[in-house]
Amino acid sequence: MSTILLILFFISLSGIIFMIGRKLLLIKNGGILIEEKIAFEIPHLEKVKNLTIANIKKYEHILLEKILRLYVLSSTFLKTKYQEIKIEVKNRIKARHINGEKKEISKFLKIVGDYKHKIREIKHKIKKEENL
Repeated sequence: MSTILLILFFISLSGIIFMIGRKLLLIKNGGILIEEKIAFEIPHLEKVKNLTIANIKKYEHILLEKILRLYVLSSTFLKTKYQEIKIEVKNRIKARHINGEKKEISKFLKIVGDYKHKIREIKHKIKKEENL
């Protein structure tokens, strides 16, 4: 793996040397004129700072507006869906009560419920007697 990387490094290095050598030969023969002017000028740092701050503020306001719009739209969507679901649940409850009266509880469950109720009454009576 490292030999492949070394080979690639030397190939790229030789390519760079070849390109620089061609440019030097052209300059030596007078094919290329060297200009002293810099094509790209760097603006004053205060101007750059002010421009970046202005752009940041502009995009901040746009982002804030989008977030608020998304919040309002999502909240109204959730409210409407909640109301629809609430109405649907009420309709189903009404339909269940209209179609069939309360379902009969099995006899076993009635007996168990009665025993629990009797046990609670007995515990309550015992606590009253202990407190007196």
